[in-house]
Amino acid sequence: MPGGLYLGVGRSVPGSMAAGVQAHSGDVIVASDLTRSYRGAPPAVERLSLTIRRGEIFALLGPNGAGKTTTLRMLSALIQPTGGHVEVLGLDTRDPRRLDEIHNSLGILPEVTGLYESLTAYRNLQFFGRLHGLSEATIYERSRALLTSFEIWERRNDKIETFSKGMKQKVAVVRAMLHDPPCLILDEPVSGLDPEAAKTLRDFILEQRRCGKTIVLSTHNLDDADRLSDRVAILRSRLLALDTPARLKEQLFDRVVAIELARPGVGAVEVARAAGAQAAKLEGRRLILDLPDAEGMLPDLNERLIQAGYRIIYVQPVVRTLEEVYLKLLESEARPSE
Repeated sequence: MPGGLYLGVGRSVPGSMAAGVQAHSGDVIVASDLTRSYRGAPPAVERLSLTIRRGEIFALLGPNGAGKTTTLRMLSALIQPTGGHVEVLGLDTRDPRRLDEIHNSLGILPEVTGLYESLTAYRNLQFFGRLHGLSEATIYERSRALLTSFEIWERRNDKIETFSKGMKQKVAVVRAMLHDPPCLILDEPVSGLDPEAAKTLRDFILEQRRCGKTIVLSTHNLDDADRLSDRVAILRSRLLALDTPARLKEQLFDRVVAIELARPGVGAVEVARAAGAQAAKLEGRRLILDLPDAEGMLPDLNERLIQAGYRIIYVQPVVRTLEEVYLKLLESEARPSE
C-alpha cells in the first residue's frame, strides 16, 4: 500500500488505497477486498485490501478474534476467502493448479507447531522436506545449518516430546525455512517463549530480512512489532490502519513535548494554554504539552515561561509508542458514530 496512512475509523488519508490495491513487481502478496465469513456469525475478515512488499517485515496486529489468524491462512492459501482474492507472487490462490507452487514459495509457522511428537527433530524435518521434493542431501545440509543457528543441532536425534516449547518453536521455524522460501508467514512466533528464546527468534527474523526474505507475522507483542516491523496493519475484522510504526504515531498524535522546569507551578499550565497548547498538564516538574506546531510555537512559549518566572532545564519530545496508537485506534473503532 504505497503512500500514506489508511485509517479505517471513518476516514482515510490521501495516498491510501482503501478501495483496492494494484500489484507491482515489488509485491509478494496482494489481497483485494478479502472477506471470510462463517455461517451464522459476522465476517471474521471483511473487505481487507493490502500489499506486502518484497524484503519487508509486515506485522498484523489486533485483539483476540480480530481475524489475524484467518487472514494469515487466506494469505497462505490454506483456506479460501468467501469474497475477494489473494495473489502470491502473481499467482491467484483460487487457482488449484497453482497451489503447489504457491505453497512452495511460502514458509508457514502456524500458531500450533504441528510437529510429530514421537519422531525426532531430524525425522520431522526429513518428512516435511520430502513433501517439498527436497533431496536427502539438501535436507541434511539445510537442517544442519538451520538447527545449528538455533543451537539445537546436537538435539536432532531426540524426540520432539522431550523438547521444551521454545525448542519446538525453533524446530517449527526450521521446518518453515527448510525449502528456502522467499516469504515466511509466522503466527505468534514468540508467544510463550522465555526471553532468551524470544530474542533468538527475533534476531533470526531480522537476519532473514537482511537476506532478502519477506516476513509476515501476527503478534500480540506490540513492542516486538514496533522494533521489528517495517509496516504494521491493525485489524478488527476490517483494516483500521496500515503504515510504518513511525508514521502511525506521527499521524495519530499531535506533537507532544515535555518541558522540565526548575520548580513546579500550576501557573505554567495556564501560560502554555495561553500560548496555544491544545492540551497541557503538569507531572511533577515536567510540563507535558500537545503542540500542533511545536517548532513554530516553542520559542514564544519558552519566552513566556521565562517572563513568568520559570526556569527551563530542558525541552524534549515525548515519544509515543505503538501500543498508544493501537489502543487509540481500537477506542475510536469502538466509539459509536456521531
